[in-house]
Amino acid sequence: MKEILAALCFLAPSLIGFAVFYLIPFGNSVGYSFQKRMEGTFTIANYTELLASTSFHKAATNTLWFTAFSVPVLAIVSLCLAMMLNQRVFFRNLLRTAYVMPLVVPVASIVMVWQILFDWNGTGNAILQHWGIARIDWMKSDWSIWVLILMFLWKNIGYNVVLFLAGLQNVPEQYYEIARLEGAGPIRKLFGITLVYLLPTIFLVILMSILNSFKIFRETYLLAGPYPYDRIYMMQHYMNNMFQSLDIQKLSAAAALMALFIVVLVVALFRIENQFRSFME
Repeated sequence: MKEILAALCFLAPSLIGFAVFYLIPFGNSVGYSFQKRMEGTFTIANYTELLASTSFHKAATNTLWFTAFSVPVLAIVSLCLAMMLNQRVFFRNLLRTAYVMPLVVPVASIVMVWQILFDWNGTGNAILQHWGIARIDWMKSDWSIWVLILMFLWKNIGYNVVLFLAGLQNVPEQYYEIARLEGAGPIRKLFGITLVYLLPTIFLVILMSILNSFKIFRETYLLAGPYPYDRIYMMQHYMNNMFQSLDIQKLSAAAALMALFIVVLVVALFRIENQFRSFME
């Protein structure tokens, strides 16, 4: 009991701050989502109108597609780079630093660089024009989603590489030596040793990448404005527009559905991890 009380005393400042700035406002927001606008009476019309909204469908579809595509690609590329940097390669320390640099660069600076690359008069179109290819209006065409995915990968790949490098350092080297003596090839060692020991790190990377994919709004907003091309109109754009129109009830309903989806997804990931651990044991 003394240890529990001591732990609660140490956790109290963080718990109080988390409750004041996150839990209580979110609970208040959920309450608003069940209130009728301008009246304050209980209703579920906010959710029915939200689910019938074409703008909400477009935002939800784009967000889910972006997450479903970019997160696996980010995890695979990060793992490959971490495995490369874990070997004795030329300029290894310099490469490690280069991959981590995007983490410390302000978002506005990142967006400015990508605007220079993909503007109508930017570097990308200058290269295309040099090779006799017509210019592309990158941010007002279907190419916009691929620009966003590239920016997401470039921004978050360093953090995942650091996590994977930490996980690779914990894999016992003697297991590789035993596998080498028994004639195991690289593929067998990858799936039989490396990925098994990296399983907790892989789930952590996937979880953090999913959460980061839902925070791509800042970059998209600065890059394409509050009403971007339809292909990159995300959930945060919808909620931001509801906030600007002071439709707090519908905004709260959208936030509640988004939070519910994230919670269900996280719980499903943890259940998959636990079942896979049990299977491996």
